[in-house]
Amino acid sequence: MKYLNNNNKMTFFWGGLALILVAVAGCNVRPAEKPQDDNSNTTAVTEKTKVSESKMTESKEAGENPVVIMETSMGTITIELDAEKAPKTVANMLAYIDEKFYDGTIYHRVIPDFMIQGGGFTPDMDQKKTHANIENEAANGLENARGSIAMARTPDPHSASSQFFINLKDNDFLNYQSSTREGFGYCVFGKVIDGMDVVDEIAGVKTGNHGPHGDVPVEAVVIKTFRRK
Repeated sequence: MKYLNNNNKMTFFWGGLALILVAVAGCNVRPAEKPQDDNSNTTAVTEKTKVSESKMTESKEAGENPVVIMETSMGTITIELDAEKAPKTVANMLAYIDEKFYDGTIYHRVIPDFMIQGGGFTPDMDQKKTHANIENEAANGLENARGSIAMARTPDPHSASSQFFINLKDNDFLNYQSSTREGFGYCVFGKVIDGMDVVDEIAGVKTGNHGPHGDVPVEAVVIKTFRRK
């Protein structure tokens, strides 16, 4: 995996052991290790995903998109998930939410004027074990616009698991371009509908290095709870 720096020309991430890779003209790329995800619970997460998909069907029949509320150490962020455009991705996140996977994790990678990333590490920067990777639904027409939430991944387009990021600006270069390794893009599956001021506050925290990881908040920004509304 590779860390991508954020100079004036954007680059990207898979925080810690798993970082997103984006090809951007003129960007500098730092080498990083391949993620060490534990996929031993594939069956269990499949069953939970089926439950999530069932609940999503009920919501769609009622004409509603799932809404989730994230309580962080810096405030509350409310997110509307697009179950119609990104059904597999939304079901995956709801499965993690329902098992309380995100509780106690942090925003471990913060780059001002770019994005904030979380959903995989504890405050000690220990990476949590995840379930099986999911299919990339980036070709759904949703764009990496300010306030949108998307899946983080490795250079493999179909390697997303639990980590996500919230865009701080319109990051068009992250959008789907083609069904190739370089052009697949990053799957947007929802948007912040309340609490963007909290997102911006998180984006302004002081960051530094933590072992091999860069852009880590000096004072942990913790996801206390993450629940369906």
